[in-house]
Amino acid sequence: MKKSLLALILLAQAATFSVAKESAEETKQDVAKHRAMAAAHEAAAKCREAGKGEDICNKELQAACKGIAIGKFCGMKHEH
Repeated sequence: MKKSLLALILLAQAATFSVAKESAEETKQDVAKHRAMAAAHEAAAKCREAGKGEDICNKELQAACKGIAIGKFCGMKHEH
């Protein structure tokens, strides 16, 4: 029983370390996605400043964020 518990603890630690460690390339890709999302949100803000409707700007935001963010509001939604 003690050996099984020790093995389980060691396995859990190994899994934690392997999941928590991010490669330099993964970090680089993550940074690029954040920058792309930020640029898409800046474009959406400029769209609204230009007087375009919320629906039009949201559609442009969705198109700009396709494949880089979760949800139809590019990973970010505020109250309206």
